[in-house]
Amino acid sequence: MKILRHPLFYFSVLVALVLYVAQRLELPLPNWITFYVNDFLCMPIVLSLCLALLRIIKQTEKLYVPLAVVLILTIYFSIYFEWWVPKFNPRYTSDIIDVILYILGAALFFKLQKKLF
Repeated sequence: MKILRHPLFYFSVLVALVLYVAQRLELPLPNWITFYVNDFLCMPIVLSLCLALLRIIKQTEKLYVPLAVVLILTIYFSIYFEWWVPKFNPRYTSDIIDVILYILGAALFFKLQKKLF
């Protein structure tokens, strides 16, 4: 699976994991890193995994995530994590900047998926 072996995918997952662990260990990080980097990386990682799974199921490397699916997943993540979850879990907060970062990450994935993967 070419997509799961791509250095950019590895780098994105590694950065997300390092930030997650750093936050759990309560290591001091700049606010913009703590609050926004993983939101930007979220959609490219999720969409890459979806694309890899789709290619495994269909047994072809020629499939790509269509724009409609990218939009639907981005809207879903925005509504779920920025509107629904904050209503029931005080650990989560609504932030329009997070939605913008989901959109930017999804746009980056959509633009680069055919070039990189």
